[in-house]
Amino acid sequence: MMGGPPEKSMDFKRSGLRLLSQMRPERGIMSVAMALGVVSVALNVLGPKVLGHATDLVISGLIGRKLPAGLTKEQAAAQLRAHGQGGLADMVGAMPVVPGHGIDFGAIGTVLLGVTLIYVFAALFGFLQARIATRVVQRAVFRMREQVEEKLSRLPLSYFDTQQRGEVLSRATNDIDNIQQTLQQTLSQILASLLTIVGVLAMMFWITPLLAVVALLTVPVSVVVAAKIGKRAQPQFVQQWKTTGKLNAHIEEMYTGHALVKVFGRQREAAALFREQNDALHAAGFKAQFISGIIQPAMMFIGNINYVLVAVVGGLRVAAGALSIGDVQAFIQYSRQFSQPLTQVASMANLVQSGVASAERVFELLDADEQQPDTRPPGARADAVRADGRVAFEKVSFRYEPDKPLIDDLSLSVQPGQTVAIVGPTGAGKTTLVNLLMRFYEVSGGRITLDGTDIAELPREELRAQIGMVLQDTWLFGGTIAENIAYGAPEGTPFEKVVEAAKATHVDRFVRTLPDGYDSVIDDEGGNVSVGEKQLITIARAFLAEPAILVLDEATSSVDTRTEVLIQHAMAQLRTGRTSFVIAHRLSTIRDADLILVMESGAIVEQGSHDALLAADGAYARLYAAQFAEAVAETE
Repeated sequence: MMGGPPEKSMDFKRSGLRLLSQMRPERGIMSVAMALGVVSVALNVLGPKVLGHATDLVISGLIGRKLPAGLTKEQAAAQLRAHGQGGLADMVGAMPVVPGHGIDFGAIGTVLLGVTLIYVFAALFGFLQARIATRVVQRAVFRMREQVEEKLSRLPLSYFDTQQRGEVLSRATNDIDNIQQTLQQTLSQILASLLTIVGVLAMMFWITPLLAVVALLTVPVSVVVAAKIGKRAQPQFVQQWKTTGKLNAHIEEMYTGHALVKVFGRQREAAALFREQNDALHAAGFKAQFISGIIQPAMMFIGNINYVLVAVVGGLRVAAGALSIGDVQAFIQYSRQFSQPLTQVASMANLVQSGVASAERVFELLDADEQQPDTRPPGARADAVRADGRVAFEKVSFRYEPDKPLIDDLSLSVQPGQTVAIVGPTGAGKTTLVNLLMRFYEVSGGRITLDGTDIAELPREELRAQIGMVLQDTWLFGGTIAENIAYGAPEGTPFEKVVEAAKATHVDRFVRTLPDGYDSVIDDEGGNVSVGEKQLITIARAFLAEPAILVLDEATSSVDTRTEVLIQHAMAQLRTGRTSFVIAHRLSTIRDADLILVMESGAIVEQGSHDALLAADGAYARLYAAQFAEAVAETE
């Protein structure tokens, strides 16, 4: 339910490490990036210390100009103490003061030039490191997309039967895009931040251990605050991307079936469901971003407390002569540099948590149970050696759920070239029988053979290359009509063959009326051709593939009566030499079938020719009489 509690992360640490492992093939170039990052951070860390020396030169020049010339620094400090200026004397002792000399602009210029070069090279190395990190991320995400694509091809049909299409698409697109964005924005930055923390901490202890300890007092507070807030934000990010998948699934369904939504007047219900899911996404997204967004201001507040502590203690140390003003200036910069990466790492927690939440959804897809592997890998294309088409079902049993049998102990023998029609009420198991033949599902018991070979021993690719299938629900992709017809044929099929198949299935007659003929482009939904014309194109596609076995699942249900008659004549010619399985509800279309199977509740209750089954006056005769009566009623 959309209003339920947010779903918790499965395992944040394990999923995060698994996500990082996607970059393991790039570990060599990643090592180069880390080396460049170390050099860049080292130069950036060195900058404030060198710049602090320039400050000392300026202050020393201002003080030295007011002191009598010819004295040593120690003598000048002694005179100042004698006049009651002990604090100034301590400062002179801690700084490179030359009595009687003003500001040495030459030395300052040299220092500033050195600082400029340091920062220029730091930026250059940082740029190279970021570029390499970008390449690593892009290649890792590229591999992840390949893994998802390959996984989808290995998943059984049962997986897609239980998943909304929009939800699967959301995992393959939105979640992977979010992973890419997360890695792109955080990988190099987190690396630089961690290196900066280490480098700055080392410089702080080098300058003054006391101030370094003061600066570290706020670190445990920062860690506790970030951890507490992050723990509350992670479940919200999981819920955010889960809700995104549901919303995408709803949008995809409403777009695909928008005509039906309007016909049945369900616009308000569809809009209400959209608002409900959109509100749930808004709520989850707001909570996730708000909770994780608290981290940055909290860390900035703690950083400001750190700054005040360092400034106060540092001022006291300067007054005591233990530190120079330049060192305090450098240390204050280091304290800022120290708190800034901590704040950056904490503020990136929302991105990291969002990315890991998406990674968990992608890994859940990658870990889904796959279809049983083939006993042997596919060799050359099976259509190079066409099967005879002898099919046998031997005591086949099948069930979607272990305690609910659908097909039980079914046996059937089909000779090459025979046309077998399968009829029966909805839910009788007609389409399931064909799905078992195609190995979309695996039999629970018994076996199915093709030319005497158990199909479980055949690679799926080789088995399906022998079978041409035309479904009730047509599928066309964005491309020309000629490309759609040639989809199942071997590459390099001559255009003349495409035209022959089109003529045999009466596609040619309407294609010739189009301005661009066979080069006419249709969209992926086939919206610019009629439903009947889409069906004809899919039939032509199956015929061009020249399979040994032809499966027609209500293939003529979407065409008009005249076109159906034409297709029946074409099928009679094109079925010659092929074993054909025809699933039909209109019994008038299968009178010439060699064998008619009548199925009820997963079992064959009758089989024989049309005339023989009518004469038997059984289940088939009752179905035929019911359809005949319905047809008479419609004409009246």
